[in-house]
Amino acid sequence: MRDYDEIVKDIKSILEEKVAPSVAAHNGVIGFIDFTMDTGVATLKLSGSCSGCAMSKITLQRGVENTLKHYVPEVQTIVGKDDDEAESQGYEPYFPKDKEPDWKKLLAKDKDV
Repeated sequence: MRDYDEIVKDIKSILEEKVAPSVAAHNGVIGFIDFTMDTGVATLKLSGSCSGCAMSKITLQRGVENTLKHYVPEVQTIVGKDDDEAESQGYEPYFPKDKEPDWKKLLAKDKDV
């Protein structure tokens, strides 16, 4: 049985090598927060445009989780946590979880395209 440090090293490596390039293409970042040995749960931080993104759950479950489970067999599932500082860094979620989107602003962007 591998120890915590080995597993965390592998999780971070996979996030950096396999996940980061894909999410970076959309100005997103997915980083490591914690791994719980007894449950196999990896907790990840969603930053940049990933924080609050409506598609982040699909990205996590279909892409990131499958990738981590493939390369790090100790990972059983993942949990994503939004970066609380994303908005102050200039990233606005597509659909904020605590309020309605600014529909006028979104529609104005569509007209500019």
